[in-house]
Amino acid sequence: MTTTTLADAARHDDGPAAPVPLVDLGLQHRRIAAEVRPAMDAVMDTTAFVLGPEVTAFEQEYAAFCGAAHCVGVGNGTDAIELALRGAGIGSGDEVLIPANTFVATAEAVVRAGAVPVLADCDEHYLLDPEDLAHRVTSRTRAVIAVDLYGQVAEIERISEAVGPDVLVLEDAAQSQGATRAGRVAGSFGTAAATSFYPGKNLGAYGDAGAVVTQDRETAERIRALRSHGGLRRYEHTHLGTNSRLDSLQAAVLRVKLRHLPEWNDERRAAAALYTHLLGDLETVVLPRTLEDNEHVWHLFVVRVADRDRVAARLQAAGIGAAIHYPAPVHRLPAFAGLLASSRGLTRSERYAGEILSLPLYPGITTAQVERVAHELRGAIGGTSEVPRG
Repeated sequence: MTTTTLADAARHDDGPAAPVPLVDLGLQHRRIAAEVRPAMDAVMDTTAFVLGPEVTAFEQEYAAFCGAAHCVGVGNGTDAIELALRGAGIGSGDEVLIPANTFVATAEAVVRAGAVPVLADCDEHYLLDPEDLAHRVTSRTRAVIAVDLYGQVAEIERISEAVGPDVLVLEDAAQSQGATRAGRVAGSFGTAAATSFYPGKNLGAYGDAGAVVTQDRETAERIRALRSHGGLRRYEHTHLGTNSRLDSLQAAVLRVKLRHLPEWNDERRAAAALYTHLLGDLETVVLPRTLEDNEHVWHLFVVRVADRDRVAARLQAAGIGAAIHYPAPVHRLPAFAGLLASSRGLTRSERYAGEILSLPLYPGITTAQVERVAHELRGAIGGTSEVPRG
């Protein structure tokens, strides 16, 4: 397929008044429909709907893409985190360090594994802060989950140093498919990495799907058993498992999409670069920063503005699909209110939650669309002189 650049795509834009969605999955599907349909038809013909050859093929291809030895397909990203923890031997009473500014699934999966989430603060890149992390390690700390938020890999080497050699490092790579750090691809770090193929991800299925990637054969084998009622063979249940298997239709879709992922990530980078150029002169907008040695894949383009809720409402009224990822840190969610008393000093996570704003960004977004978003954002902030802190 011919690569569609932002400049090329602009010639086909619907005009300056057309709404700009946060993501456009319909556009993405139309670009690959001719490839997806025969792949799904082949699964229908074989009727191998759960696991089967398509899943095996995708697992091999995704492991190779990540530079890892093993990939285990599971039902969704939350299950992937839980099974990565359980596969690594994390369980009842163990403390697991996670960032406070993450989607609830990270904390939810820790609890589902029987462990205790302990929250740490983020840095100015919205990634887990190694310095804050070091102060939260206790004798009960068994693991840390480094979340690759918004499209770039967390500072894994400093995180490992901060927690020490006795603490396992796991990666939540749901938002960083194809990103690299010092030349290594997201998903290849730590004991294991969990990822989600929720439709809006850089590599998204046509429904729920996920995977665990690891370099360790024994960890992979445990997770293969855990995902399928605790056994590798029918009616042989060696572990207390669950039912979380990647189905073949989703694997067929993911195999097609994986071939396009590098191109789509390049399109995201081009859009992010254009946003940076168009908004770089605004002192009242804090643009996202890329950590040194990282190659970003821009799952989200997140800015920070004062009076965020008013700005977001103004953009949405103008047809701009702005959103907030995420409006509250984990300890401010009712489901995790029990963590509030022990969650002091999470200053950046709490402050940023009131300032962050995600702008539309997806493969195929046009120059005209990015320019319109930037224009509307300028209008929304208007005469605002206040600048987000820190």
